[in-house]
Amino acid sequence: MKNILLPTDFSDNSWNAIKYAIKLYKNEPCTFHLFHAYTPIIYNIDYMLMAPAQFGLSDPIEDAAKESLSKLLAQISNEFGANSNHTFKTIARFDTLVSGVMDLIQELKIDLIVMGTKADTGAKEVLFGSNTVQVFNTITCPILAVPSDFEYDTPHEILFPTDLEINFENVHLEVLKALATTNNSRINVLHVSSGNELTMAQIENQNHLATLFEGTAYLFHDVGTMELTDAINEFQVKHKINLLAMVNNKHSIFENLFFKNTIRQIGFHLNIPFLVIPNIKTKNS
Repeated sequence: MKNILLPTDFSDNSWNAIKYAIKLYKNEPCTFHLFHAYTPIIYNIDYMLMAPAQFGLSDPIEDAAKESLSKLLAQISNEFGANSNHTFKTIARFDTLVSGVMDLIQELKIDLIVMGTKADTGAKEVLFGSNTVQVFNTITCPILAVPSDFEYDTPHEILFPTDLEINFENVHLEVLKALATTNNSRINVLHVSSGNELTMAQIENQNHLATLFEGTAYLFHDVGTMELTDAINEFQVKHKINLLAMVNNKHSIFENLFFKNTIRQIGFHLNIPFLVIPNIKTKNS
């Protein structure tokens, strides 16, 4: 049974991500953990040292969070009805989002995090909000980020860009292969040429990828020299891609694309769900 963490701030954005997760895994046994991290709008050391719960007293902030989670459970029930594959649990904690998520990954053996990607401002050039970026940077668990206005579409066409610099192993791609198998998806591996011939290491990695994806619908695409963001956007439109997946590897195209100081000006606007896979350390890493 999968353990899926659904962080929520009770916004329309987080509700959209929750709906996506439930629909995506409708036929699989899952426990969905609805998590809300709360902090007082204004708090000081006195609140932390003398929290009401420590003295058996009611904490109005915690109570409000739990009530909102109960209402969210009712909303899910009204929207989706009963599904024998699914179990829902709620967690409200006085914590920050990232710290709480990190703890729960270990405590609950979380397999996947699904969250929304709405930016902090209305600026069109902003791709992700600061919370999303911080989770991408910090969390060593697969994360599926769902755009706030994305309506569910079964991910039949998955785009997986790579610079072929990583010697992937099964552990890196388990969540992606599982999604592809369950949804009868095609995995489109995209390599954008730098203008140079592939190195021997890149050729070996390309061949190894084909072996790892054996048993799934798999196509390799090598496109001419162009900006990666342009290549992704162009491919996404031409092939009706409905899920983008990348491995978060330092010094890779992922880092170059998303984690430089230009993150808020890169002009790369995702309108499909984005699966971020951590580069899990293996004995050969």
